[in-house]
Amino acid sequence: MPRKWLFLVIVLIIGIALDVWTKRWALDTLQPHETVYAWGRILKLTLSFNQGAAFGLNLGGASRLVFIAFSCVVLVWLGLVYRRTSRGEVSRHVGIALVCAGAVGNLIDRIASSRGVTDFLGPYDLGFMLWPIFNVADCYVVVGIAFLLLSMRHGAITELAAAEDAGAPRADVAAARRATHADGVAREAD
Repeated sequence: MPRKWLFLVIVLIIGIALDVWTKRWALDTLQPHETVYAWGRILKLTLSFNQGAAFGLNLGGASRLVFIAFSCVVLVWLGLVYRRTSRGEVSRHVGIALVCAGAVGNLIDRIASSRGVTDFLGPYDLGFMLWPIFNVADCYVVVGIAFLLLSMRHGAITELAAAEDAGAPRADVAAARRATHADGVAREAD
């Protein structure tokens, strides 16, 4: 098995196992909608169930089936992107592996229970909003997306360096740099 696929399998096994274990712990230990504090009131634990998606997105009675189907489509698409990702794109490998682990963790909940996804971390008052209750799988998705954004930025910088090394006219390289910095996040063509 090629190294990048072995990496994906290891992240999936460890990530999903940790997510399932923490959700099982929350179900066995916490009471629904009752907040418990840990680590000196730093960590808020509140058992909740989410039949929708992030930030309360809910499609009523169709939510479960729609989000199961959507998760499956996204996982297939991420698998195809992962297959096309070259060996040296470590941040993209990490990002896709983490997003997949999070998606599968929450997909297991959606399939196994009509209550929806088990959430237990939070809520947190940020001063301007109440951050919703979430779980370990959600953390994987957020961190994975951050890695994917980093890989996009890194890819744009690499393309600029390659253009410079290939002897592209200075004006073209300078214009590309300005566009990269102006956008904040450069777009990468596959």
